[in-house]
Amino acid sequence: MTSADPAPMTLTFRCPKELEGILPRPVPAALGVPTWLKTMPQQAFNALNGGTTDTVKRCPPFVDAMTSGFLIPLICDLKVENGEFTWDNDIAPGGELNFVRSPVGLHDASQVTGTPLFEADRFMVKFHNLWTIEAPEGYALLFTHPANRFDLPFTTLTGLVDSDRYYDNWIHFPAHWHDMNFSGVLPKGTPIAQCMPVKRDKWEMRTAAFTTEESQRLHDLTTTMYNETGIYRRQFRA
Repeated sequence: MTSADPAPMTLTFRCPKELEGILPRPVPAALGVPTWLKTMPQQAFNALNGGTTDTVKRCPPFVDAMTSGFLIPLICDLKVENGEFTWDNDIAPGGELNFVRSPVGLHDASQVTGTPLFEADRFMVKFHNLWTIEAPEGYALLFTHPANRFDLPFTTLTGLVDSDRYYDNWIHFPAHWHDMNFSGVLPKGTPIAQCMPVKRDKWEMRTAAFTTEESQRLHDLTTTMYNETGIYRRQFRA
């Protein structure tokens, strides 16, 4: 860390004492990128122009979204077969607190009545999370589906929680199970949600037409980016 870098902020994840060392820990999203991102090429043949082109692996906004914040893990293996969910975890009964032992619960379809997610004969999945999360004063947490994880058979719903105030309870994650043909095991530790700190600020919106100077800057930058690669990464990426 250089002298110009701000001091790191801290999110505090807490779990019951009897689950310490058993429950998979949340991880910085940068340490939880999927294998397909690690192994995919940085360039590929583009049939439209007959040459090579950069893949999303060389797109900083795509990668930065996947590596920002923290990933919340599935608490144990979840087996899915013929639409039936089963599991076998090693969380013992008893302890100081009463908490769920199952990795998933459900939401009745009535809870999403009027939304595009509603299907009369289908439940919504609810992933259980056994970590409480405390954010610094003035920060909320945006919980959402792990960014760009289209390979997962579910889509976690997005929510914003004032976790600097609400941190003495668990936050569970409703999800839409979209891959009805999925059969297999979601391993313990599979990311079920991504959380990103968001500072609470009051914002206003302003619109304006380009000035002559702004038009020239835009022209210069788009021309440079067309002729050179890596401009955003070298000059603008924080």
